[in-house]
Amino acid sequence: MSRDSEAAGGATAAKPGISILGRRIPLPRSRPLRITIGTLLVLLGLFFGFLPVLGYWMVPVGLMVLSYDIPVVRRLRRRIAVWWSRRKQRRTDTAEREESSRRGF
Repeated sequence: MSRDSEAAGGATAAKPGISILGRRIPLPRSRPLRITIGTLLVLLGLFFGFLPVLGYWMVPVGLMVLSYDIPVVRRLRRRIAVWWSRRKQRRTDTAEREESSRRGF
């Protein structure tokens, strides 16, 4: 068996990446580079937040990048995701109840 076939059939490390709005964005494999990119996105987002193109959108994207390597940020991101999901579900349930009460069911 050659090296090429072992590499093709063997276990390969998953390439790091984040998913934002259903799109997968690849990240560098280097941990220090990912942390640097995430930190720069957060800091520049805070500093240039008032600008239209370089606005505050950079802060949550930077936190998403940092959450790949830093457990505290990962837990915070996960809590926000669970909270958002529950909030969205409550609103959907409330809207369905109001709709059914209007119909007289």
